[in-house]
Amino acid sequence: MQIKIKRDNEFKEYKVSKAVTLLEALYEIKKREDSSLTFDSGCRSGVCGCCSVRVNNKEKLACSYKVKDGDIIEPLRYFKVKKDLLVDKSNSYLLIKETKSAILDYKEEILDKKDEELTNIQTDCILCSSCYSACPVIEVNKNFLGPFALTRAYRYSVDKRESNPKGIIDLVQDNGIWDCTLCNECTLVCPMGIDIKSDIVKLRNQSATYGYMDPNFSNFNFNGGFDFNGGF
Repeated sequence: MQIKIKRDNEFKEYKVSKAVTLLEALYEIKKREDSSLTFDSGCRSGVCGCCSVRVNNKEKLACSYKVKDGDIIEPLRYFKVKKDLLVDKSNSYLLIKETKSAILDYKEEILDKKDEELTNIQTDCILCSSCYSACPVIEVNKNFLGPFALTRAYRYSVDKRESNPKGIIDLVQDNGIWDCTLCNECTLVCPMGIDIKSDIVKLRNQSATYGYMDPNFSNFNFNGGFDFNGGF
């Protein structure tokens, strides 16, 4: 079967074996056809998130995706491409630091099973950046905190050991939860099944309890729609 891989702003076609994962196909191409092909991989078990790429315009883990004839492979979007399918994810990781994705003010608490289940799925995030690449907001706002930074913020905001959850909520207001369009693309591509859209909605609800509101409401004319400096 034939697949196409984006290299140097153009697509090159390669022949690969059938019934293999995309990562296996990439290694096959590198070994038998083109040793210069560059990509990232790690655990090869869908755990580390290193091998995330775009397949037919959707984010996938190369080690988990079964390659098909005619597949079009590209690097993740919004990242600097180092070479071929290898991208520099460091900028997106810095966005996690902006949300202080950890317990800010620790207090001693015993967590029961219900407490653990509340944030268990969010803790499964493998930082593959698939949700970041799928997010349309990043295209127009490079300062947007991004889906995985926000879902991690939610994870710690509801942790009983956090004595100052408002401190976390304060950090996700600017370029954060209100900028999200709730399109659900992040949730659809998450390989761990995290409902990121739902987490962002929960963060909005938490924000409301602390007196925050959607800043877009200030542009809304309740008699007829949005008011953009004299609009309709």
